[in-house]
Amino acid sequence: MLNMLGTVEKGKIIDENENAYYVQIDGITYELKKQEITQDDIPKVGDEIEGFIYDNKHHDREMTQFLPFAQPDQYGWGKVTEVRPGLGVFVDVGLPDKDVVLSMDDLPREKERWPRRDDRLLVRLETDYKDRIWAKLADENIFDQLAANFPNNMNNQNVFCTVYASREIGAFVLTDDYYLGFVHASQMPRPMRLGEQFKGRVIGVSQYGRLNLSALPRAFEEIDDDAQMILMSLRRRETKTLPFYDKSDAQEIKSYFGISKSAFKRAVGHLLKAGLIEENKDAGTITLIKDPEEDVDDE
Repeated sequence: MLNMLGTVEKGKIIDENENAYYVQIDGITYELKKQEITQDDIPKVGDEIEGFIYDNKHHDREMTQFLPFAQPDQYGWGKVTEVRPGLGVFVDVGLPDKDVVLSMDDLPREKERWPRRDDRLLVRLETDYKDRIWAKLADENIFDQLAANFPNNMNNQNVFCTVYASREIGAFVLTDDYYLGFVHASQMPRPMRLGEQFKGRVIGVSQYGRLNLSALPRAFEEIDDDAQMILMSLRRRETKTLPFYDKSDAQEIKSYFGISKSAFKRAVGHLLKAGLIEENKDAGTITLIKDPEEDVDDE
């Protein structure tokens, strides 16, 4: 049987020097650095030894006992180290001196959905007929097998997620607790990248048994500086009420808040939409009814 690169193989030590052993498999010699030995027994010339064989970034044949966390029959999380537009992305799978390529053929068509450096991907290894080792993405079936059942009471909870498929309709994700989730395109500030990690919020459960998530900021996190200042002013009042509303005098608004009437109306509009204040037009007041600072229980 032909020994393929990218697999764990046994060979015979035919030579050694101060830094390395030289292991022969089917007439081909591989260098095994002594610092990459993990077995308990110290090998010697003539011994049979096992390790992962590959060609390093300089195209030298190597063996290592530092086994990569992705192998042909094993998926592992790899970190993106480089993006090469005409080729694909390079992924660190735990080899000492080589990152493997995930081909652009396996990436989304739109470049904006491609992974960036430090994004993470669940991959296995595959060696082609030219002995080139590639990373291959885990497909839907693998994530279904990995998935854990989520509890019933997760609405409004924050979850940390990794995008494993990015499509026009939205992003399919796996949470850190291995729950499957989906972020609809309307619930993200921009198209999400394959491999992107983000904090999402549970907004429901889909008919397919996934968590429906939002990657948009919570309403109070979208509030601009003017609205934050109005919130601060309301907090300081014992009654949580201020004698201002959208029909208040522009000069009074300017002298109290230091902002224009149009900026004040815009900020009040945000706060009303977020359900944080209520406006009493008869009394000419705004009142704090929900303080976001007291609502960060699941951050």
